[in-house]
Amino acid sequence: MSRLEIKNLRSGYDHNEILRDISFEIQSGEIVGLIGENGAGKTTLIKSILGILALTEGEIFIDGNEIDDEWDNAKGKMAYIPEMPLLYEELTLKEHLEFTGMAKGMDQETFNKRVEELLVIFNMKEKLHHFPSSFSKGMRQKVMVMCGLLHEPSILIVDEPFIGLDPRAIKALVKILQEKKQQGLGILMSTHVLDSAEKICDRFVLLMEGKVLYKGTLEEMRNDTGLKDASLMDLFDYFMGAAA
Repeated sequence: MSRLEIKNLRSGYDHNEILRDISFEIQSGEIVGLIGENGAGKTTLIKSILGILALTEGEIFIDGNEIDDEWDNAKGKMAYIPEMPLLYEELTLKEHLEFTGMAKGMDQETFNKRVEELLVIFNMKEKLHHFPSSFSKGMRQKVMVMCGLLHEPSILIVDEPFIGLDPRAIKALVKILQEKKQQGLGILMSTHVLDSAEKICDRFVLLMEGKVLYKGTLEEMRNDTGLKDASLMDLFDYFMGAAA
């Protein structure tokens, strides 16, 4: 089942078109790595999927249903973990989670169960009643991850998920992503950490100058280049060099 499908997407800012003819899909139980150099259009693509930027052309489908003006309904099926933690300084960790739970319409029993699980996984139980001003950058990022994973979305979008997290938190996040994948979640992960992406992603979408330069599995990339034992970093360099 297709969790997210993008067809011929064009988008940008004002009259400056950044993305041109972007098409790919994410299946249920699949992690797709979104990779590319700075300025390739990854952030613009994420904002377009989330409805922050209007499409110039193209279509977006979630669970087979086209998104047009029904962004409020669509957002209920999406979860987003941004690169930079964006927290309310006047709300405690508990209040951030409660706010997210209410926004997603979670029932109290499910909410309590999920919160307890996440607090243990990310070692944040003792911080439940603390304010963000007392958190390190890594802790602030943990709050964003916990809020993003609180409900049960169809598609999870994560932007540079490993930045700011300590090794234990990275291991916990990877484990959760793998579990969510097994449960049928579709995951789009934008990252520059290619060695980690190589280990956990099923397929990759390589952007260059607002266009899809390549999309496929690591094995397909190796076969198409003839670099049988190449790492994702080696393949990235190959495609970027060939397109230059």
